[in-house]
Amino acid sequence: MHPELHIDYLAVLVAVVVHFIIGSVWYGPLLGKAWMKEMGIPTDVKPSTKEMLKPMGLMVIGSFLTTYVLFYTTNVWRASSWHAGEDSPAYVYGFFSGFYTWLGFYIPVLINTVAFEGRSWKLFFINAGYNLISLQAIAMILSYWR
Repeated sequence: MHPELHIDYLAVLVAVVVHFIIGSVWYGPLLGKAWMKEMGIPTDVKPSTKEMLKPMGLMVIGSFLTTYVLFYTTNVWRASSWHAGEDSPAYVYGFFSGFYTWLGFYIPVLINTVAFEGRSWKLFFINAGYNLISLQAIAMILSYWR
């Protein structure tokens, strides 16, 4: 038996935009200076718009890939995708898909940056917090918007 999944591209697009906004706030006014310090980037230097185009473009591509895959991950938690009864409330499978994606795929990679790249635990927590919040936001959007 395979799950029956129909992707809602508008929901994916909205989730990509929300993901981008969360990243802009998280690595901007909220924790931008701390992140820059931990990365060894001078906090007094502002990159030009031209310098930011490539990283932002890559971030949008990565955000789309994350959201697209999380759409499927979120929906396989739904019983109705498997024709196996009624769904739990959307927040249940939204939470679990976001949380377990974060725990199983993001945290091990971030731990490796501490273990093998010499990154600080402070940077680990900044990035892990961003990933948890953004994955939860994406998963909730995709869970409720179906």
